[in-house]
Amino acid sequence: MSIEQLKEQLFTEGEKMGFTDLELYYEKKESLTIGLFEGEVDEYDFSDVQGAAVRGLFDGKTGYAYTESFDENSVSFLLKNAAENAGLVENEPEELFTEQAQYEEVQFYSPELDAVKPEDMIQFLQEVEKKILSHDQRVTKITASQMRTQKSEKGIYHDKGLELKEANNFLLFYVSILVQENEELKSGFVFRITKDFNELDAEKVAREVVEQGLSKLGERNYPNKKYPVVLKNDAAASLLSTFTSSFSAQAVQDNQSRLKGKLGDKIAADHVNLIDNPFLPAGIQSATFDSEGVPTRKLNIVEDGNLQTYFHNLKTAKKDGVETTGHGHRSSYQGSVEVSPSNFYIEPANQTYEQLYAGIEKGIIITDLAGLHSGADPISGDFSLAADGYFVKDGKIVGATKQMTVAGNFFEVLRDIEEIGSDLQFSPFSFSGYIGSPSLKVKGLAITID
Repeated sequence: MSIEQLKEQLFTEGEKMGFTDLELYYEKKESLTIGLFEGEVDEYDFSDVQGAAVRGLFDGKTGYAYTESFDENSVSFLLKNAAENAGLVENEPEELFTEQAQYEEVQFYSPELDAVKPEDMIQFLQEVEKKILSHDQRVTKITASQMRTQKSEKGIYHDKGLELKEANNFLLFYVSILVQENEELKSGFVFRITKDFNELDAEKVAREVVEQGLSKLGERNYPNKKYPVVLKNDAAASLLSTFTSSFSAQAVQDNQSRLKGKLGDKIAADHVNLIDNPFLPAGIQSATFDSEGVPTRKLNIVEDGNLQTYFHNLKTAKKDGVETTGHGHRSSYQGSVEVSPSNFYIEPANQTYEQLYAGIEKGIIITDLAGLHSGADPISGDFSLAADGYFVKDGKIVGATKQMTVAGNFFEVLRDIEEIGSDLQFSPFSFSGYIGSPSLKVKGLAITID
């Protein structure tokens, strides 16, 4: 049974059962993951997952149900379970979006990327491995070499006539290595997300990952103190990702955000803008409608340092008496509608990464952060995290530091941003949207070097 046939039967039978509003959410994801070990394919995994979920009003309450099967039995299964679940719900009923609305006409799906063959992926991975191993004799091992293509399709249908459908696809590439000099062993890694397979350059990737690993050799201790700090783009994006939930209206309403009551207030330096852009061409979370069917739009969440809005879905917007911002989000067809950004990032400026530390007399560059979930409090903003990076003296990188602990408060970091780089980078490891940042020069953070 096609999704269209499922929809027609579902809405017909749902009306007979007494559902007053009915929504069908559909999702399909396909991925191919290829991994290499010592030049040979050791992972070849194809995944094809699809499912559908019903959300509807039954006896004035909202009920959910989902299925992976699209057949005659699925209709009765979905309606029966949605009705039963509605009877268990004590919260206020959720509203469904049934308005006539205008949607941006944007194509996020790349047919060219879809045409990339598995043998092309394998050949690229093998070329990268060869170039890495020939680049420097201190490279002792390639610990991971992997590429994945992923495409997704989603649709939303309402019994009041709304029908929406769109697709997206992207390619992920990851390689990590170990380098060794004497007894010192360090790692390097490169991660790429792209819609253009041809923009990947094996020579450039190999050089970058090897140089990154080698730059960590010769680590030293430095005095523990408060230093001016440059958060490199990857580290800055990871930090923003950890505290993104603070901008959610759901967190605010649940008293789980320090930003409660701060709308219109100055929460960051004057030159700081935080943008949510659902139309970013290469964005993993780019979409013209959210998981409730609401049109998306580009928003300045923080403008010139001032908090302009929270992320809202229909439910949180109704509670606050405002319009939804189009941030209703399902993590999958199995989940309920929550709140999440799309492509959320600090707006880049015109300083290069090198210019950010050129004027520092003595300071620290932080390249990687670890322990983001255990060492950070998303409500207060406090964090104490393991970090890797470099020591800067007289505007030049002296060398790698031993592993550090960096402590501070996220909201103070926002206010203490002195300069912003041009090198916007998105973190691939976020569970709350696609989160990015350029490198940031921060007035000062407490650094302890083991």
